[in-house]
Amino acid sequence: MKTTWKDIAPVPTQQEFLDIVLSRTQRKLPTQIRAGFKIGRIRGFYTRKVKFTQETFSEKFAAILDSFPRLQDIHPFHKDLLNTLYDSDHFRIALGQISTAKHLVETISRDYVRLLKYGQSLFQCKQLKRAALGRMATLVKRLKDPLLYLDQVRQHLGRLPSIDPNTRTLLICGYPNVGKSSFLRSVTRADVDVQPYAFTTKSLFVGHFDYKYLRFQAIDTPGILDHPLEEMNTIEMQSITAIAHLRSAILYFMDLSEQCGYTVQAQMQLFRSIKPLFSNKLVFIVINKIDVTRPEDLTPEVQEELQNLLKSDGVEMLQLSCNTQEGVQDVKNAACERLIAERVSQKLKAGSSNSGAVGGRLADVMARIHVAQPMGGKSLETFIPEAAKTKKKYDKNDPERITLARDIELENGGAGVYNVDMNADYLLKNPEWKYDKIPELFDGQNVYDFIDPDIEAKLAALEEEEEKLEQEGYYDSDEEIEDDEEAEVMRKAELIREKQQLIRNEARMKKRLKNQAIIPRKMMKKPLSEFEDALDSLGVDTTEIAERARAQSRGRGRSLTRSRAGTADADSMDVDEPKSARERLRSKSRPASRNPVVSRKDDGVKDEGARTKAERIAKLNQRKMNRMARQGEGDRHTTTKLPKHLFSGKRGIGKTQRI
Repeated sequence: MKTTWKDIAPVPTQQEFLDIVLSRTQRKLPTQIRAGFKIGRIRGFYTRKVKFTQETFSEKFAAILDSFPRLQDIHPFHKDLLNTLYDSDHFRIALGQISTAKHLVETISRDYVRLLKYGQSLFQCKQLKRAALGRMATLVKRLKDPLLYLDQVRQHLGRLPSIDPNTRTLLICGYPNVGKSSFLRSVTRADVDVQPYAFTTKSLFVGHFDYKYLRFQAIDTPGILDHPLEEMNTIEMQSITAIAHLRSAILYFMDLSEQCGYTVQAQMQLFRSIKPLFSNKLVFIVINKIDVTRPEDLTPEVQEELQNLLKSDGVEMLQLSCNTQEGVQDVKNAACERLIAERVSQKLKAGSSNSGAVGGRLADVMARIHVAQPMGGKSLETFIPEAAKTKKKYDKNDPERITLARDIELENGGAGVYNVDMNADYLLKNPEWKYDKIPELFDGQNVYDFIDPDIEAKLAALEEEEEKLEQEGYYDSDEEIEDDEEAEVMRKAELIREKQQLIRNEARMKKRLKNQAIIPRKMMKKPLSEFEDALDSLGVDTTEIAERARAQSRGRGRSLTRSRAGTADADSMDVDEPKSARERLRSKSRPASRNPVVSRKDDGVKDEGARTKAERIAKLNQRKMNRMARQGEGDRHTTTKLPKHLFSGKRGIGKTQRI
């Protein structure tokens, strides 16, 4: 069960509420709409505005309603404590107004969405949206007081102590200034304010301590005065609520020295007044300040009245002094012991709904226990072997004691040096088998399942057969065949690898030539020696063919000097020789378009120096453009005349394209 409400979110004011919801609506939804849009798009735009605002309001209202505790779902102690501190009627009214506002906002949204379906223009739809949001804002403005009240309740709930109504609890009560807070500070670590005047404690304080590995909580209550319940204030009613609803051990503190400002008779009268609240609880009368006055120092009449209080319902008296710490731990231990015993007995007596009046939890447990009895009504006596009866008790100082494995271990160097022989006590048919390393399981089966009594004979026969096959050369022939086959496979594999390498090289060459200009085959120059070799391989005499080729081969471009046309290039197909006068006239009379040897780089340039100078100037002019990454004359690019991302507005509903 939840015992604290420190995690309740802050409740905003009505203005903060409106700012949160409306700003979220503005941020999350589109804001662009025009009269030229289709009417369906305009209706959807404003319908979305209204519905999103309503959903945000409902979400915020639901968060507030869920964070605060529901009075019907919490423990009666917390319920009465909330009623005492905040008036449960006001608390219910405030939460009810929040719930009503949530339903009204949903109704407004539903009505205006229905009207927006029939909007005829942008103006009409906009006005309907404004009306819907305006009515929602008016509802929220009316919640000014409930929201402020709930935020104050939230702050106070966060400061309340975490009290578990079902755990082991010591409840300290009594008149003001009798030493309740001092006792709580002595037995726990609770930071309680202790002052020498009355009504120092104005609310419940909780401290925790451990006893016998169990966690206990001790609650310090404000002081109570002896007057009717209707006249008690909020501070006193907190104590009454805790006494009435918490299942705990009551420690009623009394000050016999009357230093608290109240007489002993008044303190006893208060005990009698609140005694009906102590029903079904452990009650202890704790006499404090015994360093000043003890019960023996009282008059006989007062002692008799005090004894009359102890005779009723098993009330026990304890004594202590918080000033000198005398008896503080004794009081705590006595109360805890009685409380543990009482809770155990209550659990044993607590019966389930179907166990009956005689049953209970103890009866349920006993019903499950069955004590077996011998058949035939015979009683079997306990049998103890004689060896066990005569066995001497082990004494490490007795020289005739039995030797234990631990004694052997200590004699041989102790743990880590000597390991105890775990196989020494094995009872086997042959003692030599004790130290055989045989696995217990093999392939998921017990090793014993594989034991064959004729295994040795079968193994000898198998070995003899293997020796015979080896002598006959059975395995040798197989090995030779395998070696030949393996060699053939390796040879073929080597051929395959060579073929694969050739394919890779050819692919690389093709890939490399993709970025290079490929010369047509008819334009490629072939040396005369290559043709001669090819024809010789076919058995053709190439003497006359070579002489005729050398005689007819003439260059059509620039004429080569005699020194370049030496022996190294004499056998080439592209050997240039001086043309005759008739051939030069024929070449000049041809049109320029048919002349294949035309160099654009050389046309219009008178000599080699002028061409080099022109190339150098072109490179210098292009260097700046290359350095600045500017576009040049050859860059085909159309600039953007109207960039879309700079001149377009916010996207509308359902529009996702960026261009």
